[in-house]
Amino acid sequence: MVDPLLVLAQALNGMQFGVMLFLMAAGLTLVFGIMNLVNLAHGSFYMIGAYVAATTFQTTHSFLLAVVVGMAAGAAVGVAVEIAVFRRLYARDHLDQVLATFGLILFFNEMVRMIWGPTALYATVPEFLAGQVQILPGAPYPAYRLAIIGVGLAVAALLYVVVGKTRLGMLIRAGASNREMVGALGINVKILYTLVFGLGAGLAALAGLMAGPIFTVESGMGEHVLILAFVVIVIGGIGSIRGAFVAALLVGFVDTMGRAFLRPLLAIVMTASAADDAGPALASVLIYLLMAAVLFFRPRGLFPPRTR
Repeated sequence: MVDPLLVLAQALNGMQFGVMLFLMAAGLTLVFGIMNLVNLAHGSFYMIGAYVAATTFQTTHSFLLAVVVGMAAGAAVGVAVEIAVFRRLYARDHLDQVLATFGLILFFNEMVRMIWGPTALYATVPEFLAGQVQILPGAPYPAYRLAIIGVGLAVAALLYVVVGKTRLGMLIRAGASNREMVGALGINVKILYTLVFGLGAGLAALAGLMAGPIFTVESGMGEHVLILAFVVIVIGGIGSIRGAFVAALLVGFVDTMGRAFLRPLLAIVMTASAADDAGPALASVLIYLLMAAVLFFRPRGLFPPRTR
């Protein structure tokens, strides 16, 4: 019988993974939905945030300062890349965008190797978040992972308010629907695009710096999470913040639960050695099966943005 406390812990792990995916996917879906830009280099901002925050924390021993500096570095690099590179790609087709942003991935990976070296960095959890919290009697859970969940939910709520309730959000939604009309009304579309791109890069950097103490900070660390972020925005609906949030939680739960419980479930109906071989393989494709199932019934995703 499955231990319910273990299920609770894995559910929280899935939620923590999901909110990190949301931070990546939120900026990606805004850029894709508003600018119609395929940005494969979005994972590089995740990596830059992790490297800069880890270095800042090692130097100053201030985690809050590391968060601020890491996010600022990711946003600043994003703004610089948008001005220098992406403004020349908006009018190009998606193949040109894919090729250009793939080149940026190689550039940023080599850049971090030149600055920090080829050896991975090991970010540490700050002392005030290093302990555990008793979720239920006999069910401790790492405080740092709970903090990630809290930050992710807070950012999701803030984005909901900004995009849905403010003038900036109105301009963002209008730019996604009809950028020519927004420009005709006197709005500087270039500045709007730069702000949105910098916001997305900063959110990706926030996800990366929070992931640093859990995963290894290394060159190329953003590629795997970028693939999952694309899955999230396809499931949720391209350009939809609400869709990205729901889809990120779904992907986080499915991926975490599959890796934790699929192998022992398969061991019930097959030999242990066969379950050992089949379990990890099937767990790794569950999220793609989820994406296929969602697109079969809702080809535009769970919550496609309104077009009118």
